[in-house]
Amino acid sequence: MIRYALKCSEGHVFESWFQSASAFDVLEKAGHLSCAVCGVSDVKKSLMAPQVVADKDKDKAPEPLAAEPADQADPIAEMRRAVEENATYVGGKFAQKARDMHEGSAPEESIYGEANAQEARALIEDGVPVVPLPFKPKQKLQ
Repeated sequence: MIRYALKCSEGHVFESWFQSASAFDVLEKAGHLSCAVCGVSDVKKSLMAPQVVADKDKDKAPEPLAAEPADQADPIAEMRRAVEENATYVGGKFAQKARDMHEGSAPEESIYGEANAQEARALIEDGVPVVPLPFKPKQKLQ
């Protein structure tokens, strides 16, 4: 996993995790990145300094990430609402259903669900347009 600092064309700066540097490149080329604050799709990597721990600080626990400002929490809640209203939750069948739609053996529709890291990596490597959501689904299928 790799964490990138990102910046949108509107000037919002945020961070996101990606499976690998190449996974970021695939998502960027496919136009599947969007700002976590305003939702615009013009998102680029921003300058980011690596976290370096000095030898004297090795035994100290890392500081927790700062709490997200309240004005940045609302876009994620809005994204959740939009996804849940406009897409079908397919649970653990997400990887197979996404692949079937990509290959043309199933009709295209908006879906969301769950995939393990290996399944997600395979989808990205095969060019299937997927993007991780910044929240966990509320509902679960049996």
